[in-house]
Amino acid sequence: MSELLLAAFVGFLMLFYAIGVPAAYSLGATVITIMLLPIGPPLNLTVLTQRVWAGMTSWILLAVPFFLLAGRIMNETGITDDMFDFATELVGPLRGGLAQVNVIVSLIFSGMSGSAVADAAGIGTVEYEAMTSNDYDGQSAVGVTGASAIIGPIIPPSIPIIIYAVLAQESIGTLFIAGVVPGFLLAGSMMATVYYLAWKNDWPGGSEFRLTRLFETFVRAAPGLLAPAIIIGGILGGLFTATEAALVAVVYALLLGFFYFKSITLSDLYRVGKDTFEDTASIVVIFGFANLYAYWLTLAGIPSLIGDAVVGFSPSPVVTMLALALILLVLGTFMEGTAVLLIMVPMLAPLYPQLGIDPIHFGIVMVLTLMYGLVTPPFGLILFVLERITEESLDEVMRAMLPYYLPLAVVLLLVIMVPSISLALPRLVGLL
Repeated sequence: MSELLLAAFVGFLMLFYAIGVPAAYSLGATVITIMLLPIGPPLNLTVLTQRVWAGMTSWILLAVPFFLLAGRIMNETGITDDMFDFATELVGPLRGGLAQVNVIVSLIFSGMSGSAVADAAGIGTVEYEAMTSNDYDGQSAVGVTGASAIIGPIIPPSIPIIIYAVLAQESIGTLFIAGVVPGFLLAGSMMATVYYLAWKNDWPGGSEFRLTRLFETFVRAAPGLLAPAIIIGGILGGLFTATEAALVAVVYALLLGFFYFKSITLSDLYRVGKDTFEDTASIVVIFGFANLYAYWLTLAGIPSLIGDAVVGFSPSPVVTMLALALILLVLGTFMEGTAVLLIMVPMLAPLYPQLGIDPIHFGIVMVLTLMYGLVTPPFGLILFVLERITEESLDEVMRAMLPYYLPLAVVLLLVIMVPSISLALPRLVGLL
């Protein structure tokens, strides 16, 4: 019976998703449809509404709107330009300096957006224009812009990590800290690749190093650089939880916008608040139906069925994670990352003990793999974003990304095969 339910679930889910039904409603419609059929658990309206409501009112979901709001307020302050100037003075003197700036800015900007697509569409436009106006060809500029955009969701605060934490019922703070080392490892691999490409392709030399100018730009960028430091430092120091850190980030962003930069008006605040409210409403609905879906999976015995099949495939946790990463990469290429998380996490989370997988470690692997899917041809979402914001065709964007796939693959393999890359820092600070 479980095999039939699994086949029916996949079939109905793909049908609803293919005809354009949003991910949350696809999940809800699939579960309700199967409950109405004689092959599945019977439909109980009381339990259905209770499960949806419980998913929508989870305490840790409060982190999502506050981090979204903090990022939008920071963007309104104009701090992005100051951080770009600082990064230019910091690594600009290197050959291919502006390409290195691209990576550094994406690393810093991640502390305000937590979204790869937001990075590519927002700061990516600035980075691309800066490079092409300084004698870089379009393909060189678009390649590093796309590759560096995926750093954002690994470094806290990260919306995909929050979504994983809620679905897997794990600590947001622990997952945030677990993503720090892999995030910097990813950034380091990007910078090493840029250095090699700059030497091989004779990219333009950097600007003259000026210590006084570096200090001046650092002072201007310092308020923005403090935002992720406050979040990570507060969690590491035990001053507040990840949910409380989100509220602290909002207060800090408001203080910068109204009193330090004096660049935000009440009408600006109303606009960003309205946008945040709309995004939050859709996310809350997603989690309501995701909770119903997780309940149905357990009731139907689907996780046990999958667990037995996976253990039969290989008893090795590393081999299992490699196989799951490959599946996630394929799904992340064709589907939006949030949709994949909604479908796969409730299905896989109950299996972690049986598979010998650490949930924190696999959470970082899962988010990292899904971010790779965003830049994987032929349907990676960031590829289409880059096509829209640049003058390059989709084929040119794909070709520009080719040099970066090898270092991305190496980092993913290292994170999978060496769990300490993700788990050492949380253990060091007593979160594990």
